[in-house]
Amino acid sequence: MKLRSIRDIDIQNKRVFIRCDFNVPQDDYGNITDDRRIRSAIATINYCIDHDCSVILASHLGRPKGEVDAKYTLTPVAKRLHTLLKRDIIMSTDVVGADAKAKAAALQKGEILLLENLRFEAGETKNDAKLGADLAALAEVYINDAFGVSHRAHASVEAITTHFGDSAKAAGFLLSKEIDFFYQTLEHPARPFIAVVGGSKVSGKLQALKNLLPKVDKLIIGGGMAFTFLKALGEEIGDSLVEDDLIPDALHIMEEAKKIGVKLYLPVDVVASQEISQESVIIHKTTKEIPAGWMGLDIGPATTRLFSMALSDAQTILWNGPMGVYEIEKFSRGSRKISHKIADAHATTIVGGGDTADLVDRVGDADEMTFISTGGGASLELLEGKMLPGVKALLAE
Repeated sequence: MKLRSIRDIDIQNKRVFIRCDFNVPQDDYGNITDDRRIRSAIATINYCIDHDCSVILASHLGRPKGEVDAKYTLTPVAKRLHTLLKRDIIMSTDVVGADAKAKAAALQKGEILLLENLRFEAGETKNDAKLGADLAALAEVYINDAFGVSHRAHASVEAITTHFGDSAKAAGFLLSKEIDFFYQTLEHPARPFIAVVGGSKVSGKLQALKNLLPKVDKLIIGGGMAFTFLKALGEEIGDSLVEDDLIPDALHIMEEAKKIGVKLYLPVDVVASQEISQESVIIHKTTKEIPAGWMGLDIGPATTRLFSMALSDAQTILWNGPMGVYEIEKFSRGSRKISHKIADAHATTIVGGGDTADLVDRVGDADEMTFISTGGGASLELLEGKMLPGVKALLAE
């Protein structure tokens, strides 16, 4: 899979539309608490500025459901961009209205315009053709640098691309890097290649597990999803989260792993509690004897050592999903220790976005990972082997 890169097309002195992912977390006062996604777009923006472009930035924030909602304004993003770029940021009060059109038309080279929240337009999430055309009319070149939404067939991701020829649309540096890391890892990994998959439910990652299985040397399964596999093996899992309808799928994956020689690891002990609360009483139990009324909420110390030993010879590690309810301190120990182990590994380490990226950042391991994806849903769909709408439009012939 080869994408047309921003380096492959002529952008000199052009008006460039960059689809970014500035969907950043904020506190109750509207302050940005993690600007990693904004910082990740800086390289592409600066490249355009260096080529005397005028730049139009577009992103969504939150889920305003097609209506203007001050809670989801991109004004805080404009302020952070100003701080990071040390440049004035012009901001429109609408997306494709009179203000956006006038400011886009008046842009001079080196100037940056940030459109208001794309999802203030109902047509954005509906992949509306007219909205796509209106957005395209603002610029001469289209750049997608928003990996986090490239799995969405939205107007600013898919519909807009039909209005640009191959010589006028490409991937930004972030999108190119994301695709290169995931594609190269899945197709040409240094071995042993180990996938660590966690999270709450098998249903959310079933297809990813099936797609990964023939590519990896070892598959480590933790988090709530492990209990469906453990129940399939006849273990006593108490009231732990389980998806009974997926037990046949879990059995199939385990049988297939054995058939093709993939080592599959499951938890052997857990931190269990009767409720998901920081104040709740916890006990340590093997996965063969979790009492009724108790549920496993984190991997236990024996499992942490087992998984760490399995990871010790890795050359490539792909991690998607925490080992427990890491948001609560007393159920975070297993996830923290696995994060530290992966961070210390002499291997290429790739972290899926979403909860896993948040966890790695919380425990201070972010700088030690080779690559951290900016898109949880998008990275998961890549692991499932799907072609992302935002990527398909930018494939090099």
